[in-house]
Amino acid sequence: MSLGSRSTRIGAILGAGTLIATLAACGSSSGSGSDQSGAATSGGEGSTASPTELTGTLAGAGASSQEAAMEAWKAGFASQQPDVTLSYDAVGSGAGITQFTDGQVAWAGSDAPLEGDEVAAAEKRCGAPAWALPVYISPVAVIFNLDGVTSLNLDAATIAKIFRGEITNWNDPAIAATNSGVSLPDLAITPVHRADKSGTTENFTEYLHSAAPEVWSDEAGKEWPVAGGESGDKTSGLVQAVQAGQGAIGYADASQAGSLGTVSLEAKDGSFVAFSNETAAKAADTATRTEGHEDNDLALSVNRVPDTNDSYPLVLISYSIVCSTYSDANEAALVKAFVGHQVSEQGQADASDNAGSAPLSESLRTQVTTALDAIK
Repeated sequence: MSLGSRSTRIGAILGAGTLIATLAACGSSSGSGSDQSGAATSGGEGSTASPTELTGTLAGAGASSQEAAMEAWKAGFASQQPDVTLSYDAVGSGAGITQFTDGQVAWAGSDAPLEGDEVAAAEKRCGAPAWALPVYISPVAVIFNLDGVTSLNLDAATIAKIFRGEITNWNDPAIAATNSGVSLPDLAITPVHRADKSGTTENFTEYLHSAAPEVWSDEAGKEWPVAGGESGDKTSGLVQAVQAGQGAIGYADASQAGSLGTVSLEAKDGSFVAFSNETAAKAADTATRTEGHEDNDLALSVNRVPDTNDSYPLVLISYSIVCSTYSDANEAALVKAFVGHQVSEQGQADASDNAGSAPLSESLRTQVTTALDAIK
């Protein structure tokens, strides 16, 4: 299943104080606090100041889901700031956060906000709270490898049983019940999960726990909770494992689904919804601000069981995790400039073209750049 038109300009509009109210086409960049070059400005919201020419080295690490978008961001940023050496190690959300809290990198990419011990570790590293700033919105695809089958309809309970090892064959009656007319082989199912700590895993397990709690009793988390089974390291490793084995099934950022078969998820009325920018955006409509976070910490929680029938609820909102205070002024300037580029209209358009993501709206971009202006 393709992501549809990669030029679609859909974004998540973060509502005043608590929720994303609408996802709409991205308009002009006026009033965004970040100019078209993507470099953060110092004039506050609506500033039109020219970007400062910067020098130095900026290193980040984290979510492999952002990898395709990151290539576009790096190229665009290099054209604006040629004297900055920028690197990003797509080691997965968990490892990226560890590198960030250990002080090895200036920012981390993560498919989930900081949680648990990560919050305190980040505050210790920064000397002040760390903030999660949304930069990337994308569906997570349930991918599979079956000759002659390109799409399947599966409800959450069936998916949960497959990944728990309770449904072990592709011609199981539970799969056949929602796929009339599909020739399902008498073939063993090989579930594949992420080997590393992964924000994509957290989004996937959160969906299973929310939509099929009677089967998937485990709380959401970055680490895979079921012992044994086949695994792949980072997004690329998981996708390669699914590609290599007939009967394999896994989950990955939709930009990496390629020619593999994909699953449509059950909606409230019993119909099934395929992933696309539009259906993922509908699900992101219901995201709310996570309680207990500062105003500039834009951590969001997605409703995995939406009330509408046109939403694809297995969607990830990926973040740049940054310090609210940096001890080095140049490092702060570099982080502000690069994240400003990520969320700029041009940066989001480039990510959409390269990764098929849904661009952030002007409203959400404005809230991110407001947070960037507050970094010390």
